Amino acid sequence: MTSEQTETPDPRTGPPTTGGERETLRGFLDYHRETLAMKCDGLTDDELRRCSMPPSALSLLGLVRHMAEVERVWFRRIIDGEDIPLVWSATGDFQEAYDASGSTRDEAFSAWHSEVAHSRRIEAAAPTLDLVVHNSRHDEDVSLRLVMQHVILEYARHNGHADLLREAIDGTVGA
Repeated sequence: MTSEQTETPDPRTGPPTTGGERETLRGFLDYHRETLAMKCDGLTDDELRRCSMPPSALSLLGLVRHMAEVERVWFRRIIDGEDIPLVWSATGDFQEAYDASGSTRDEAFSAWHSEVAHSRRIEAAAPTLDLVVHNSRHDEDVSLRLVMQHVILEYARHNGHADLLREAIDGTVGA
């Protein structure tokens, strides 16, 4: 760590080390959700909108918006079968969520928290991880287990981006 970098205390709850499969998946998913929130903590709207490097529109706020779309699609549209559009794109273009140039913390986090609450409700109501639904987007059947693992993967990938974005903003590093 350089003298310009600071390390923040870790407020996250880790996944269970001895839990069953469902509890472990829930734990990892919540851990990654908390990681994204932690990477955004204490920043202004302008800092949250700061892009990584031209021409990329990638920003912390864009990641929050994208993850709201991911939660919405995988849990509400695919697992629950809701016929709802994306939050930020009338055409179904996931990339539109990344452009947070006109967004605010309140707008993005409100949508994300709402989608996370729906996801938790849908997952908790499912009788088993073996629940299988049809994903018409890719014309394949998927289980709740696969969906949870896929969303964990999405968070893990984008939390790596969030690490770099946060460090570039104010030097904060850490898990």
